[in-house]
Amino acid sequence: MTRQLQLGKAFFGRKYSDMHYLAYFQSHTNTHAPLATLQQRYKEALAVDGIVGLVIGTRPDCVGDDVLDWLATLARHTFVLIEYGVETTDDTLLARLNRGHTYAQATDAIRRTAVRGIHTAVHLILGLPGQSRRQMTEEAERISQLPLDILKLHQLQIVKDTPMADDYARHPGHYALFATPDDYITAVVDFLQHLRPDITVERFTSQSPDQLLIAPRWGMKNHVFVDLLRRRLNECQAWQGQYYNPTPSDT
Repeated sequence: MTRQLQLGKAFFGRKYSDMHYLAYFQSHTNTHAPLATLQQRYKEALAVDGIVGLVIGTRPDCVGDDVLDWLATLARHTFVLIEYGVETTDDTLLARLNRGHTYAQATDAIRRTAVRGIHTAVHLILGLPGQSRRQMTEEAERISQLPLDILKLHQLQIVKDTPMADDYARHPGHYALFATPDDYITAVVDFLQHLRPDITVERFTSQSPDQLLIAPRWGMKNHVFVDLLRRRLNECQAWQGQYYNPTPSDT
């Protein structure tokens, strides 16, 4: 782990010599181990010179109170962010995706994290099979009721050698993929208008490696997409939270 972080620092340090870094535990489920093992991993990362905090990606059904309690203690003097792969607020879609958890489990994990003073983030996928534009808007409204700091959005992508790729080959009509970036921008603008305004949207798109991607194939860098989105928002005189309507359950 130390070697990985040092390599990452060397790569970015050529451009940004005075930068500080967060150790990003991204792939897989980074709270799914005994507490002692997790403590060793996290402490090793924080011991690397220039590392000033942790970002921990995990599943909402794999975070125990013992881990959260320890991370809450750490968060008093070090930046700690937990990212939960929620993907959708719809239990029917969660079951179809074989996620292995419910939305109730996600909300429970998010609330247990936030109440301890730990920064909390969620990943959502827009354009899931059978998901209408209205349902995407409802996702924004439901997510807004949670004590979130950060949201990461992704367009649905069909990746080779996955169960979804097999299903897509058999039933392409079940999928309404965003064929162009413009299609997705329209959906994102609508989503943002219904999203609580103080939630930081850290990412709007993702791009699977070209050799693995079946569809949609945009070939567009994230920063280019953001520029187009910003232009559309300005043209439509739209902004995040424009139609947000707080409810008593919002926290």
